[in-house]
Amino acid sequence: MSAADVSGKGREKEDFRDRIATVDKSGRRKWIYAVQPAGKLYNYRAALSYIYFLVFFGLPFIHIDGRPLFLFNIPDAQFILFGKVFWPQDFFIFGVGMITFIFFIILFTAAFGRLFCGWICPQTIFMELLFRRLEYWIVGSAAYQKQLQKQPWHTKKILKIGGKHVAFFLLSFLIANCFLAYIIGIRELEKIMTEPVTEHMGGFFAILIFSGIFYAVYAFFREQVCTAVCPYGRLQGVLLDKNSVVVAYDYKRGEPRGNFKKNENLGDCIDCFQCVTVCPTGIDIRNGVQMECVGCTACIDACNKIMNKINKPEGLIRYASENTILNNEPLRYTTRMKLYTLLCALMVGVLAVLLYTRKDVGATVIRTPGILFQERGKDSISNLYTVKLINKTVKDIPLSIRLKDIEGAVNIIGKPIVAPKEGQSTGTFFVVLPRKVIQEHKTTIHLSLYEGDKEVVTVSSSFAGPVAADED
Repeated sequence: MSAADVSGKGREKEDFRDRIATVDKSGRRKWIYAVQPAGKLYNYRAALSYIYFLVFFGLPFIHIDGRPLFLFNIPDAQFILFGKVFWPQDFFIFGVGMITFIFFIILFTAAFGRLFCGWICPQTIFMELLFRRLEYWIVGSAAYQKQLQKQPWHTKKILKIGGKHVAFFLLSFLIANCFLAYIIGIRELEKIMTEPVTEHMGGFFAILIFSGIFYAVYAFFREQVCTAVCPYGRLQGVLLDKNSVVVAYDYKRGEPRGNFKKNENLGDCIDCFQCVTVCPTGIDIRNGVQMECVGCTACIDACNKIMNKINKPEGLIRYASENTILNNEPLRYTTRMKLYTLLCALMVGVLAVLLYTRKDVGATVIRTPGILFQERGKDSISNLYTVKLINKTVKDIPLSIRLKDIEGAVNIIGKPIVAPKEGQSTGTFFVVLPRKVIQEHKTTIHLSLYEGDKEVVTVSSSFAGPVAADED
């Protein structure tokens, strides 16, 4: 055999690396008819999905002190996490939180591969443990779906396919309503549903748009979200190493493949393709770690079932690292993982400090522009100030203002200053200082805002005075 023949066969064997599993050589989409998994890991994932659905659909109804537990109100720039309100002034905390989250993704993926995708990712959970199970129930098994697709349209096919799409859209509509509740709150959503549509056109169209997106994703786009859109899969090649835990095929035990009854020198893999038929992204896990693999463990359950039937030990496909299979090494806590852990700990520490020191009342004090200082008799000077308040609590807070670490007085103009609940307010006041404490043209002063005798927040500003005139 010539070298060209050998290289040609090698290229053909490695052809799966040239394109994703859901696209053929001509570039056309290959529809995946995944066989419904069954096994211990699938049962664990199903049990976890019930908890996930309970949390996802139930959280919008939970309120603390009259506020939702979680709210991501982008239009009003108001975010509520665990009952605490975060305003645009707190966005830097979200920035630190996102950086921390990215570090965790890097560490988690370096150690455990795409475990997140298979067990926690909403796309996988909704697709595999809700919509696809509904599809099995309405249309039938994967083999029947494939057979039905090839048949011409008839009454039974119309009823089954039409019923599936109606059910998919209704379920997408339910998810869209719940998703919108995280943005505007369950009470606002209730108004959209109970009051005339003309009064809530924006919210009504938002529900329709979200419903259409979810329906399109789960009815048509499906696994393409994981293989073509989600950047996490693309990052695997950078984040994974030989010590990362992934869903892996034990090629040392399984190769060469074939019918062991006819040849005792073959490996444990009997080439039954059960691991391929259950894969929701259509890959052959025996080809090694691939971008399309979401770590759903369907192939593990399918392979274990076959191993039990032929009286072979389970684990031909299992969670393992490349070094585990190659050298029978346990998972190692590498220097890179230690570094990532240290960075994560530092970021978590910074985030914890920011959250702990975050004030429920924010204040900004500025000297009124365009107005000079005022003389109060022969021994005092005053400046006019404006205070802007943000109250992040669920109660109105009356506030008083006191000078800190300097002699003087604060005179409020008009009504007492009150920070309204979950709102903003402004107030004006004079700061009066004796001439004797004014040593420079601009003096830094510190103002403390009090709720009764409790100091809420302290802010700084500048005080302008006539020092140069006094020196003459």
